[in-house]
Amino acid sequence: MSTTPTVLLVHGAFADATSWSGVIAELQNHRVPVLAPPNPLRGLASDAAYITSVASQVDGPVVLVGHSYGGAVISVAGTAENVVGLVYIAAYVPEQGESLGELQGRFPLSSLVSNLKEWTYPVEGAEPAVEVTIKAEAFPDIFAADVPAAVTKTLAVAQRPLAASAFTEPASAAAWTTKPSWALVAGADNAINPEVERFGAKRAGATTVELEGASHAVAVSQPRKVADLILDAVRATG
Repeated sequence: MSTTPTVLLVHGAFADATSWSGVIAELQNHRVPVLAPPNPLRGLASDAAYITSVASQVDGPVVLVGHSYGGAVISVAGTAENVVGLVYIAAYVPEQGESLGELQGRFPLSSLVSNLKEWTYPVEGAEPAVEVTIKAEAFPDIFAADVPAAVTKTLAVAQRPLAASAFTEPASAAAWTTKPSWALVAGADNAINPEVERFGAKRAGATTVELEGASHAVAVSQPRKVADLILDAVRATG
């Protein structure tokens, strides 16, 4: 069994696992084992159950890393026995019983909230459910203001929708109460108010760094800085 934790990267809404590509390259350069599974984005409980399942099948310790909504997912999934640390990247850090809507409602809302486009998707045996993406024309400024325009045009039309219910579903656990955590605050985040990120990180007692001028897509624009924080967590828990 490896004593070096495997880093399990959990993407958030409106993105997919390829958003971690630069971070993955940095971690692999340091010979750190890494996985970046798809986050289903269908609801907090079901998404966390999936990530828990992935983590529990890793042979050895795991450091969970969550971006954006992925932070809520790892807060629940992090209760898995072999998870030894949590890293939040421009992420929500909810407490048990708290929804994302309640957490971000403590602070002025970001421009994301008024720039969501609603879609529907089929649910077997029930009425269609609502999912959301960011309006394509607003996506660059909200999600990735420090990423080249040519890249953001692609990202805007390749979004993974998030089930709208994810904003109101309470977190069933908060693994950060029992496991060490690290957090990166994106100082110029227009998708999540940076104050939400700072508040959650402080409440969790996370070792925190802040990147001034970083957008929500900080893992794309500054992968080395993101990887550096993850490596700190790996070294501390390995």
